[in-house]
Amino acid sequence: MTTTGKRTLLGYVAFCGLILVLPFLLRGNSYLLNKSALYMALAMATVALSFTWGYAGILNLGQAVSFGIGAYAMAMHLKLVASAGNPGGLPDFMTWNSVGTLPLVWTPFHSLLVSVILGIGVSVLVSTLIGWFIFRARISGVFVAIITLALLVVVNLVVVTEQGLTAGWNGITNLADVTVGGVDIGSYGFGFYYLVGITLVVVLLLGWYATRTKTGLVLRAINSNTQRARYLGYDVAAYETFAYASSAGVAAIAGMYYAVGNSFASPTFMAVPFSLSIVIWCAVGGRRSLIAAAIGALVVNAIQGALSSDLLDVSNLVIGALFVIIVLFLPEGIVPEIGGAFRRIWTSLVGYSGARPHTPKERMPGQGTSKFTGGQK
Repeated sequence: MTTTGKRTLLGYVAFCGLILVLPFLLRGNSYLLNKSALYMALAMATVALSFTWGYAGILNLGQAVSFGIGAYAMAMHLKLVASAGNPGGLPDFMTWNSVGTLPLVWTPFHSLLVSVILGIGVSVLVSTLIGWFIFRARISGVFVAIITLALLVVVNLVVVTEQGLTAGWNGITNLADVTVGGVDIGSYGFGFYYLVGITLVVVLLLGWYATRTKTGLVLRAINSNTQRARYLGYDVAAYETFAYASSAGVAAIAGMYYAVGNSFASPTFMAVPFSLSIVIWCAVGGRRSLIAAAIGALVVNAIQGALSSDLLDVSNLVIGALFVIIVLFLPEGIVPEIGGAFRRIWTSLVGYSGARPHTPKERMPGQGTSKFTGGQK
């Protein structure tokens, strides 16, 4: 492993360690634990976008589609649990919309395990199908962004219009707590925080490993020069589809956690502003690094959370100004640019202290380049 690789791994380990000890720094404050868990869920979705955008060069403006599918899958299960005492086990919004019996599509969501599998599986399946057609047609660049954005708008419209199935604009509210093996995991306790935190740690470490495998190297090659990767014999469409679908699966998991932490699932989870916010978080932190994208999401959401609801317009102004500053002066994102600045300062200090800079190997007297390379012997 190179020195840069060791430093990167050390950064991942330090960040993951901070996630695990943060509850003790917060002194068990239930409100802050819940907020931190929600921010980590958003960071998870941002890491997923970084994998496709920063490594594979696929700008997915519809990342909220998978996030929303996961959120609704979990919300449907928890709503059925909360509605067990209602006549026919119907959720309240179905009664208000004159739905007489539980729709067939809701039946599998009585099981938590099936709900999790469907939430992830549907997201991955939809992304695989969409990605297959997009990338087999060799569509790239801004056209991919437009198609994914259009898909987001369509899915959002379907969710809003199907009042009897999705509760429309109101969303699915008043959810029960998650129960695993008879243990109630409240969204304001240590259990939920560590469930989200450990998942984020696993996602980061698996992502770091994946970027160092052959698949990760091929994705970088595709991002750098798609035609050259294709000429070398790689199935570019298959690799791009894999990255796109993998990102969707992680975003779906993040959506599930977000629905649990908020106790509702809303069409706003699939709205254009939310999806574009994920892109902004990724760009602010640094899209070419998974951990930088996660830090960007945490920082931006922490700033927004620190401002009261009465200052919502001010919050949007601050985030907008921050994004403009990042684009103009720190185009690689906060984490890479600051890290590079620290390295340059350290190099300057070491050089100033009299340390000998690294230079190419000196030639021995009488040695020279070969005449075949154009040098003088």
